[in-house]
Amino acid sequence: MCLECYTNQSRATPLLNPTDCLKNHTQYICGTCGRCICIERDPKRGLQRWNFPFKLLEIAKLYLRTTDYTMKKSCGVYEIKNETGRISYKIFANSEDFYLFLQKNSGKTCERMAPVFTFGEYKEYEKTQVKKLTDDEITKYIAER
Repeated sequence: MCLECYTNQSRATPLLNPTDCLKNHTQYICGTCGRCICIERDPKRGLQRWNFPFKLLEIAKLYLRTTDYTMKKSCGVYEIKNETGRISYKIFANSEDFYLFLQKNSGKTCERMAPVFTFGEYKEYEKTQVKKLTDDEITKYIAER
């Protein structure tokens, strides 16, 4: 497992429309394994990709590093259940943000009231980059998938 971006799948992201995402969005580029992770803000909501709920814990883990990097601290993935029993996973920078979310969303609950995944102490990595990729970088990354 890559200690920087928390996965053993160095080309797992982007998940949806990978070429479009790599071409049009700013990417966090793991300085250890080279995995690109979308760190772009949604222009309509002003939120970054990691602010959205994820269907699976494994998918949320793929975006956790961008949260840690943005917030400059170790963050966590929480399991959230809605009133119909549907489970999703959401990344929060800290427990205060998590509790605020629950207060504002009365139909949402969390049995554990703690992250189901966090990576521990935040660390910076020397070779990390945050940028938009060139056409050549996109072509190479897609070919390596």
